[in-house]
Amino acid sequence: MSLRSIEKKIEDGRRLSPDDAVHLFKTDDIFTLGRLADKAARRSSGDRVFFIRNRHINPTNICVNRCRFCAFSRSAKEDGAYEMSLEEITKKASSGSAVEEFHIVGGLHPDWPFEFYMDMLNKLRRRFPAVHIKAFTAVEIDYLSSLSGLGLKKTISLLMEAGLGSMPGGGAEIFSPRVRKKICPEKIPGRRWLTVMRAAHKAGLKTNATMLYGHVETVEDRVNHLLRLRTLQDETKGFNAFIPLAFQPKNTEMGIDSFTSGIDDLKTIAVSRLFLDNFPHIKAYWIMLGEKVSQVALSFGADDIDGTVVEEKIAHMAGGTSGEALEKDALVNLIRKTGKIPVERDSLYNIIKEYA
Repeated sequence: MSLRSIEKKIEDGRRLSPDDAVHLFKTDDIFTLGRLADKAARRSSGDRVFFIRNRHINPTNICVNRCRFCAFSRSAKEDGAYEMSLEEITKKASSGSAVEEFHIVGGLHPDWPFEFYMDMLNKLRRRFPAVHIKAFTAVEIDYLSSLSGLGLKKTISLLMEAGLGSMPGGGAEIFSPRVRKKICPEKIPGRRWLTVMRAAHKAGLKTNATMLYGHVETVEDRVNHLLRLRTLQDETKGFNAFIPLAFQPKNTEMGIDSFTSGIDDLKTIAVSRLFLDNFPHIKAYWIMLGEKVSQVALSFGADDIDGTVVEEKIAHMAGGTSGEALEKDALVNLIRKTGKIPVERDSLYNIIKEYA
């Protein structure tokens, strides 16, 4: 196998195999890899790069799971533990400039009943009827279904009736059971994550998907993860975007001191774009990559840079060095400086404004 043979495969419109993806991860020819991924991104998005005005809300970091890679979660009464009331959540949602989306994820609180989450959605929908609510990872949805006792299908239906508009892609980490046993043994298995997403898609919810990389996984683990996502997308067409998440090592129990390299970040973006041929969008999440690597990633297959975020907690508690927010004008300028066209979108990728 050679890079040229894979390039020919891409030019002919043939789907890449897992072996192809492994080879791309291991290549030293980062420039050819970037060129191929950029060409693939341009086929679907042209020169456009998407962003959104969004606000992250993390209602609690108290969690029944103790994932070793996570610096965010706490046990009840542990130093740094917090929980927000419904009034505090609503106040947080109303602070600052107007947004298109609330991005809501948090810990699996041991004491909050299912009704708390329903009340939260209802309050936010009544107070902010024009704002899309993207909330709850597949791990949280699984937990909520156990709280409700109603099963996945009914639980998702009730959440949608209360105001849930789409789901983020967190909690996927790496699907490999071997890796999950090392980094998050208490979390639901990868196959259950996929089951929850399948149920969400069948209910009509669009979701994202993620992969946490740069810890103890192998390149083969990454490719297997991507393959399982691609297979589900073939079935449901329910994923909007894929977001590779670079592992942030500080304040975790992983015993890893170093961050991912810029080269690894760019390779992961590029291989994801080439292998996930059925995913509409690949996101360079500037919070974890930093602004400058994210800009370069826009020439390595990414066509989305996320959004204003406003207040990010999870990555920064693990040592993330980026800012916690960018204003809309800053995002537009960041994208323009790469020679791309900034496009403001809503949660479902409907275009709001193109900054030609």
